[in-house]
Amino acid sequence: MTFDKVAILNALKTITAPGEAENMVDSGVVKNVVIFGDEVVVDVTISNPTLQAKKRVEVDIMKTIHDLVFEKAKVEVRVTVNAPTANNAPTIKGQPIAGIQNIIAVASGKGGVGKSTVTANLAVSLSNMGFKVGILDADIYGPSIPIMFDVFDQRPLSVQVDGKAKMKPVENYGVKILSIGFFTKPDQAVIWRGPMASKALNQMIFDADWGELDFLIVDLPPGTGDIHLSIMQAMPITGAVVVSTPQAVALADARKGVAMFQQDSIQVPVLGIVQNMAYFTPKELPDNKYYIFGDGGAASLAEDLGVPFLGEVPLVQSIREAGDVGRPAALQEQGPLPKVFENITQNMVTEMVKRNKSLPPTEVIKITTMAGCSASK
Repeated sequence: MTFDKVAILNALKTITAPGEAENMVDSGVVKNVVIFGDEVVVDVTISNPTLQAKKRVEVDIMKTIHDLVFEKAKVEVRVTVNAPTANNAPTIKGQPIAGIQNIIAVASGKGGVGKSTVTANLAVSLSNMGFKVGILDADIYGPSIPIMFDVFDQRPLSVQVDGKAKMKPVENYGVKILSIGFFTKPDQAVIWRGPMASKALNQMIFDADWGELDFLIVDLPPGTGDIHLSIMQAMPITGAVVVSTPQAVALADARKGVAMFQQDSIQVPVLGIVQNMAYFTPKELPDNKYYIFGDGGAASLAEDLGVPFLGEVPLVQSIREAGDVGRPAALQEQGPLPKVFENITQNMVTEMVKRNKSLPPTEVIKITTMAGCSASK
């Protein structure tokens, strides 16, 4: 029998889910089927919230595919329960990760605006302030954090934690890092559909030994799509930072990025907007500013949307050079850049203090933005 999506859907038409009158396909229980080599991922949604019903669906699907399609297929069944909640109680998004106090998503509406550069320098600045910091490079299709931290040739080690094998993040400059870039060759393109990418991300989130972290910064892919939703469903995001450049085309996409986090079904607080490539300052004319991409666009956007403006990063050659050699600009011993990123980071932490004060005490980390920027646990 042909091992393709049609064959699998035809096989699944021979079984029904608990409580359904029609087969799994015609009743809409099967939402998606993805095939990658000999691996099959089946996404299903059921209305019965019991563990018994969930287990039965998983077993029935795996057995049917093995019996009717391909007995050696590696089958993963992802079951979502769509049961009505009492009194329309809000659904709790994400699973807390033991030891991680705050999760910050860094996003951009479009690519090429310096989102990963801002992520790397936020992380280093937080580490310099005394926080324990990690980065999850969730840009599955274009991971760049390993290069920016000069760890592109390293691989996470396997460690035993409570009898389970876990990935130990790679560490440099006081920042723990996990990225899909550690598991692919430099010339290898990652060609995955949404479920496969989400599976890889979940492994880096929940199968990792992150230890104790004050901040886990998540470097999201550009745009708004599957990966963003998967991350927000997997983890309770404390807040989001949106990066943009001043020109109109980037601001239009940044507006969409902010709107994504503010959706009624998502409601992740936007801690603020960072304007990258704000102005060009030649090395030989350090007091001159040339607004190549426009003047103050992201600040105006932040005011228009009612979200904080965290600061701006100039367009200077040393930032690009720092990223290329794997030593973020915030680590420079001279020049204005460390202070630029420190100010943006302090503004972000200040906004998070305000955000955390509005949550129940059991769900927040107490953060104080004093001279040394310390965190109390």
